[in-house]
Amino acid sequence: MNQKYDVVIIGAGAAGLMSAIEAGKRGRSVLLVDHSKKIGEKIRISGGGRCNFTNLYTNPSKFISQNPNFMISALNQYTQYDFIELIKKYQIKFHEKKLGQLFCDESAQQIIDMLLLECKKSEVTLKKETHVLDISKKDNSYITNIGSEIIFSNSLIIATGGLSIPKMGATKFGYDIAKKFDMKLVETEPALVPLTFSDKFLLKCKELTGLSLDSIISLNKNSFKEGMLFTHRGLSGPSILQISSYWKLGNEIKINLSPNFDIYQFLINKKETNPKQDITTLIAEVIPKRLSISICRDQRIGGNISELSNKLLQKLSNSINNWSVSPTGSEGYRTAEVTLGGIDTNELSSKTMMSKKHNGLYFVGEVVDVTGHLGGYNFQWAWSSGYVAGINA
Repeated sequence: MNQKYDVVIIGAGAAGLMSAIEAGKRGRSVLLVDHSKKIGEKIRISGGGRCNFTNLYTNPSKFISQNPNFMISALNQYTQYDFIELIKKYQIKFHEKKLGQLFCDESAQQIIDMLLLECKKSEVTLKKETHVLDISKKDNSYITNIGSEIIFSNSLIIATGGLSIPKMGATKFGYDIAKKFDMKLVETEPALVPLTFSDKFLLKCKELTGLSLDSIISLNKNSFKEGMLFTHRGLSGPSILQISSYWKLGNEIKINLSPNFDIYQFLINKKETNPKQDITTLIAEVIPKRLSISICRDQRIGGNISELSNKLLQKLSNSINNWSVSPTGSEGYRTAEVTLGGIDTNELSSKTMMSKKHNGLYFVGEVVDVTGHLGGYNFQWAWSSGYVAGINA
């Protein structure tokens, strides 16, 4: 059986839903297709179930792409404030947690319900649990084969996401479609992902599992000051997830375990004012005791501070304020929040998200080589890129 729509959208995640809403508002006949039984699962689990739906400080510097200017147009066409207005229209209560991150007060399901209701208002046809078998193009029509039906459309929007969290249905479908239409890809990698270690350092992580503290994590010119967590596999927490998007195998990362204290100056002062105090106890005043014991043991430093040379104190200070570690890998797509890389932005119009080679073919959201920092930026990219495709498709 053949069907005809103005716009077919593959993928009913954040970007696909937004595309469908905007295309439908223009009076376009829209079919939104998704292989999952439940719509918007990544929205539902995000932010601990409260959905970190955008960030007040959204700007192009918070994104990674081979073309650092590509996202400017979409972010300007549909801003964080535009999405906030939509949230307010539905009287969804929200709060700023920290660093501009906005979360629902109650549940991420409110965001999903809002988007589905907007789709309904825009008369979008939604097909769940529907697998796309093939996509082709003939003349000016895109032909989408879903087995029971062959669907013709003037415009086709690919919003199938990346490879992160495969247990939630992530696939390489979007990349395969891009290849089929002779579009270039930027190599994909897991991003916003815990880093793993081996041998001696892994034993240290296991010993300190569950311990968390604010740290500054640095790699080259990139630096993040947020929480860090020791796990039985290595290091996690927001600061580690952030730096993971920039990390490559062989890179060393720098960790400042006490960002608010110059440890060396602190110890020199203590040596003068409290010379009989135990060094481990002193260090435990500024970092967790378990970590203090572990570091002093690793450095083979103990006893009263008066007994320690300034050179030893400098060595100890460096191991806290300027600790160098070399990850051996990451936890991979299994736990990665997003995918780095994707459809090469040189293949797309930044103003419309349409392919430069194929009129009517659009790519939006995570499938594109635009990756946001942790903190609601990837959702904002989904809303912005989805909106732009929706008003043009």
